[in-house]
Amino acid sequence: MGKAAKSSRKFAASGKLKQAIQSRKKHQQMQKKIQGRRRTEAEGSEPDDEEEVKGVSKKAGKDAKKMTVEDLLGAEFMDDDDDAEEDELDTDEDEEDIADDQSFASVDELEDHGTSHMLELAQLAEKDPEFYKYLQENDRELLEFTATQEGRDEIDDEDDVMDGDDNEEEDMGEELPILTTSILKTWQKALLEHRSLRALRKLLIAFRSAVHMNEDDKVLLWRIDNAAVYTKLVTTSLRYTPIVLAHHIPYKTLPNGKFKQPSQSAKQKALQKLTLSYFNNLVHLIPQLTDPETLRLALTESAKILPYVVSSRKAVKTYLKKCLELWSTSEDDIRIAAFLAIRQLASSTDDSIVDLVLKSTYLALVRACKATSTYRLPSITLMKNSACELFCVDHGATYPHAFGYIRQLAILLRGGMKTKTKEAYKQVYNWQYAHCVDFWALVLGRACDAHAEAERGGQESELRPLIYPLVQVSLGAIKLISNSRSYPFHLHIARSMLHLTRHTRIYVPADALSPSYHLPKSSTLRPLDMETHIRAPAQYVKTRVYAAGLVEETVFLLAEWLGSGPVHGSVAFPELIVPIIVTLRRTLKNCKELGKEAGMVKGLLERVEDCAKWIDQSRSGINFGPGKMDEVEQWEASVEIEESPLGKYLKVQRKSREKRKRMIDKANKGEDEILED
Repeated sequence: MGKAAKSSRKFAASGKLKQAIQSRKKHQQMQKKIQGRRRTEAEGSEPDDEEEVKGVSKKAGKDAKKMTVEDLLGAEFMDDDDDAEEDELDTDEDEEDIADDQSFASVDELEDHGTSHMLELAQLAEKDPEFYKYLQENDRELLEFTATQEGRDEIDDEDDVMDGDDNEEEDMGEELPILTTSILKTWQKALLEHRSLRALRKLLIAFRSAVHMNEDDKVLLWRIDNAAVYTKLVTTSLRYTPIVLAHHIPYKTLPNGKFKQPSQSAKQKALQKLTLSYFNNLVHLIPQLTDPETLRLALTESAKILPYVVSSRKAVKTYLKKCLELWSTSEDDIRIAAFLAIRQLASSTDDSIVDLVLKSTYLALVRACKATSTYRLPSITLMKNSACELFCVDHGATYPHAFGYIRQLAILLRGGMKTKTKEAYKQVYNWQYAHCVDFWALVLGRACDAHAEAERGGQESELRPLIYPLVQVSLGAIKLISNSRSYPFHLHIARSMLHLTRHTRIYVPADALSPSYHLPKSSTLRPLDMETHIRAPAQYVKTRVYAAGLVEETVFLLAEWLGSGPVHGSVAFPELIVPIIVTLRRTLKNCKELGKEAGMVKGLLERVEDCAKWIDQSRSGINFGPGKMDEVEQWEASVEIEESPLGKYLKVQRKSREKRKRMIDKANKGEDEILED
């Protein structure tokens, strides 16, 4: 029997050999239990389909009574069984309890192929002398490669770190070696110059010690007692690991932006455990980071490791959960970095991973929209816009989710229309419902945009059939309650429908923009912000300030709707606006007491009538009928909306509103408190 190596004797003397053996036995017992459970399930008979359907329906019926609005909007009950099956499979995917020094020792063997490399070169000189001559002329470094030269410096450095006479090993006991900057520089040099896997293994073992340095139940191999060394170790691990992995086991990026996992090879199998352990340690580290720059770096670099770990569903779920937490609660720059990591995960070719990302992202958005205020509204808007980009990557994968979640909105609306109770109304008239309608309007508006479909060669999006049910749900929600306190909610839904109309060029009726007004009473209340209120407070009902705010907001939204392409650009514009003109004249009679706001209604009425005359003059010279749709579409595309009376009116109104919004934002931030004339 040969003499044991110095590192083996020191490992046995430190007492960690016993822990490693115990962890290995524990893992073997777990594997036996899993195999026995699978054998039992395979032998057992499967239940009939009818019994299974009955069981599911009974379970759904019992749980439906206990569901909240958030549960229904998120539709979490749709995939409970699938998640349970995935959790069972996760138990045998990860082997995190195995000690690093024994599970990653095979990585070093990948760099001991120098001898076989020299033999291959010698055989090459005999089999293909012409190619061998070409290598002599163009790549002599490859021929002058020696098996012992590459790892000599690293072995010497390791012996220096772990040095000590054999007589002193017993006195050291369990004292761990201290990591220094010189050791880190040695590893960095080996990683940069040789892409050394041995140096990568040492670096990641030290990284694991840094991540779990304050935990008593972990087996650590390094001691870090300097903050600068800790920061240097973390940044080095984050920056260098993706580079070395991409060199040894590269992955492919498809033309559509999705990535494929690295091909199966001996090197890939040997590095799989090392990569997965590093990724789990990195996910464990992310919540501990307090420096924004380091946290942003961790999110950016961790996304580059995803192609190597997507096979582990447990690691992917944990990582996605951490990223969604940061995307929902952090500062804007951290939110963007977290979203880019989520988007990289959604670029996987595995459909189950994409479904998991879409579902989890939507649920995180619904939870974040539960409370909306002046300060939270910008972050919620950022979340909706970024999530919209994620859902528009693959329309085919998005369709089942969009169908299911829009259906949940319809179910809540149907419940309110049937029961007509206060609790049923609350399930519709809340911030989550309004934001969900707005989010799906953003998704469908972007996916079914007329210009985007033209760029795809006229090919319609797979999400276009969902526009009609979303519009029906939105109009039904507006008509559910028609009292004056619910007008802010109606205006929120109307903005979403306006966005959908403007991008998809589909006509949506303006039912939400014709509220009735009562005789207002004077009050000392300040104006109500319609963007941050879903329901008007009771003290605002029938007050002049509330009626004035409603008139101003309704007039602007109605002007935007009339100035949109499907309405203003239509050859039938003079006929479409007949009910609008009747409504505006009726409203003008009811709000004469408002003064300034009555003037706004009168100004809009005049511009609409002028615009109808302008369209009538433009179409007076046409010589085609409604049956020739090609010529109709050409004429509508030639209409210059910006040059019409209504287009010029809208320009002025937009500038005025933007100027006032900037002043309000400055006042909220405490800037320019002294106003100049």
